[in-house]
Amino acid sequence: MTHSMTAFSRQQHDAQWGSLTWEIRSVNHRYLETSLRLPDIFRGLENKVRESLRKKLSRGKVECNLRYQFVEHQQSNINLDVSLVEKLLRANTELDGITRNSQTLSNSELLRWPGVIKEEQLDTADIEKQALVLFDTALADHIKSRAREGESMKGFIQQRLDSIREIVANIKRDMPTILSAQKQNLQDKIAELKAEVDPIRFEQEVALLAQKADVDEELDRLNSHLDEVQRVLNVEGQKGRRLDFLMQELNREANTLSSKSIVVETTLGAVELKVLIEQMREQIQNIE
Repeated sequence: MTHSMTAFSRQQHDAQWGSLTWEIRSVNHRYLETSLRLPDIFRGLENKVRESLRKKLSRGKVECNLRYQFVEHQQSNINLDVSLVEKLLRANTELDGITRNSQTLSNSELLRWPGVIKEEQLDTADIEKQALVLFDTALADHIKSRAREGESMKGFIQQRLDSIREIVANIKRDMPTILSAQKQNLQDKIAELKAEVDPIRFEQEVALLAQKADVDEELDRLNSHLDEVQRVLNVEGQKGRRLDFLMQELNREANTLSSKSIVVETTLGAVELKVLIEQMREQIQNIE
């Protein structure tokens, strides 16, 4: 299957303590480059997230963003640190004896004392587990998005491949007629000049013209490269770099074909080949 490097996914999980939201977006890149944005309490997950990305993706600039929203419950229980309260009261009594100034701490003062009211502790280990599960879901969705986009790109490339094959076949079919017409054209010019030409010399010139215009080798290489592009498209795994190289080879042969052209039809065919190859190359830049 062909995978694109461009995709986006978003997954959210809501619970009593709040919500977690993962967003994963990626664009094309020569290698795999990952960027993570995690809340401080989830910093311990960074290595596991990066390892998952390395196992599942091979290329692309990937940005992962985790948002965490904590919900405070108005009806949460208020827990007192009774031991701390008792210590404060004993300390207050001892201080009264030293200063001989009886002044008991009020309840409101005790409640304002740091640590008297215990904050409700969240089970961060459980939340981290849920964050990892949610990340796996987001990553799986991200990969599916890459696959859908990749298959669409594969269809686009397949259409261009078929068009190129048709152009190559037409040029190959027409070359004998083109060479015959060029030979006749040369004979007509000689006849117009009313010049006597050595038949052997004439045949040598015709052979030289045919040699310069011979594009069978270029056409065969074009077909060979097209077969390889087709093969690579249908195999599993990373294929973007290989396809990009093949586009360079196709373009090289199209340029040679254009330089050897002796009629406008072949020139136009070579130009159309280069347009189609460039269209494929632009799409292949996003293939993993």
